[in-house]
Amino acid sequence: MLEVSHLVKKFGNYTAVSDVSFTIMPGKILGLIGQNGAGKTTTFRLILNFLTADSGKILWNGHPLTKKDYDIIGYLPEERGLYPKISIEDQLYYFAALRGKSKKEISPKIDFWLDRFAVKGKRTDKVKSLSKGNQQKVQLIATLIHEPQLIILDEPFSGLDPVNAELLKQGILDLKEKGSCVIFSSHNMDNVEKICDHLVMLSNGEMVLNGQVQAIRESFGRTKVYLETPITNEVFLEMADVSQVTKREDGVTEITLEDPNVGREIFDKVTIDGYITMFNQQPPTLEEIFKMKAGEIRE
Repeated sequence: MLEVSHLVKKFGNYTAVSDVSFTIMPGKILGLIGQNGAGKTTTFRLILNFLTADSGKILWNGHPLTKKDYDIIGYLPEERGLYPKISIEDQLYYFAALRGKSKKEISPKIDFWLDRFAVKGKRTDKVKSLSKGNQQKVQLIATLIHEPQLIILDEPFSGLDPVNAELLKQGILDLKEKGSCVIFSSHNMDNVEKICDHLVMLSNGEMVLNGQVQAIRESFGRTKVYLETPITNEVFLEMADVSQVTKREDGVTEITLEDPNVGREIFDKVTIDGYITMFNQQPPTLEEIFKMKAGEIRE
């Protein structure tokens, strides 16, 4: 279990992280979101002891992280870095050795992970011979191959196409099932919403959201209605507490409400003649919430 408690980090007069607290239980995934410069990477570097906090505590299973504890961490930095003239397997041996793992322990796992992430290349190929995407996957393997108990991923999906992003997502979920604590930052709210148990949003180093993903969404109210209906947008816009109506290209009408209770009135209107093919009332997506919070911060 990772506990971050009242973390503060200043650089001169600039406060990069201000009173940040969260807990990650074994087998859980935490998403750390925020605009560029919000304090996400600084938080990671404080956990990893690359930076020293001005105040606050970072505990692993109830005690401060020791040198031995750092061997069970997997860290993928936002700035990727591999040795281009070294083979894939030697690269993986090297990074595993930094975590106290022997070549004998790691060698049997290399083929599994190369296959797991569909890397196009042999283990003896030099890194420079790989495409950019496959190089990125090798670095991901270097982060995960020693099966760390705490995994920190800074923008892991950046630059990956949807197929490879899905492979990474499944790799993260596999380690979650084995009991690892996972924390990652991402600008892709769809990935955060699908795989995270807990969410923290930072702005200017301060927490503006902290909680279970679904609970955060529900706290904004079920203000989004999605339905299929021949009724025109203008009819809904005439209703009280309807702020926006959009007819999407797929034929779905999307209605934004100021008061979630209006959803029942809309339902009664569109089903007056009986069955309709779709009616769904939901809270805003994480992406919509992110934009709302970012807008409040700018104001």
